[in-house]
Amino acid sequence: MTTAQNHSQGRWKDKPPPDRAWKGRAGRSRDAVAAEQDRAAGGRHRRVVDLGDGRFARASVELKLLPSTRRIRAYLRWSDQGKSPAKYLGQVEHDTRAANLSEAWERAWTKGLLIEEPQEEGSWASSRAVRASMKGNRGKDTKPELRLRALLYKEGLRYRVAVRPLPELRRTADVVFPKARVAVFVDGCYWHGCPEHHRPATVHATFWQAKIEGNRSRDAETNKALREAGWTVIRVWEHEDPTAAASRVSIAVRSRMTTSESRRVVACIEESPATSRTGSSHS
Repeated sequence: MTTAQNHSQGRWKDKPPPDRAWKGRAGRSRDAVAAEQDRAAGGRHRRVVDLGDGRFARASVELKLLPSTRRIRAYLRWSDQGKSPAKYLGQVEHDTRAANLSEAWERAWTKGLLIEEPQEEGSWASSRAVRASMKGNRGKDTKPELRLRALLYKEGLRYRVAVRPLPELRRTADVVFPKARVAVFVDGCYWHGCPEHHRPATVHATFWQAKIEGNRSRDAETNKALREAGWTVIRVWEHEDPTAAASRVSIAVRSRMTTSESRRVVACIEESPATSRTGSSHS
């Protein structure tokens, strides 16, 4: 018996291992659990089991404590047509759950139980890492959007998020002020062709150039349609200073609200019956 085996069998000989060595934190969301597994495996693409016949499953590592032996066992689990197969990976003995999960994933790879996620057929990404980055680009709630919204809220402005300014127009603005009729778009430097920071792709250059030009054309069409409908359109680049951008939006919104209120008051005065009677008495 090796020294490592002796050490493993005597790791927690007199007392159970601490909860942090094997138990996950209670109340975590499914996204948090998946993120933990991704980190331990070295990426989501490294958590794949080949089921055969072109079918694949996303696996997870489960840590279980055997109270009678005070040992932590690791299992690889996945789902297959309503069943939950499992493969025993061995005992782990680190002091933290993260370290034990990482070792378990390494063992799963050593045992040949996993493959890297196959590249999607027809994908234009030059590599799996590039594709993962592209998929990770959010359509809403990006960091620049969140910073801008926080500043606008702090200034006392209230708005709607990710809605169509015009219901009949299939265009979604990032921040919308319906009463003031101000639509704000926070544009990514790459996807919308920022003149300062956009760098053309070198792989599949023709495809990506057409994609960016299409986005630019769509942005111009959106601006034109909204302005013709009486809206103020503000576009903020993701690289812009959020404080300056918030000030620009605030000025536009308050200006539109003031103008709108003034017009409403004038309209009320002109339509007031009392005003009409006063006018007739002078005639």
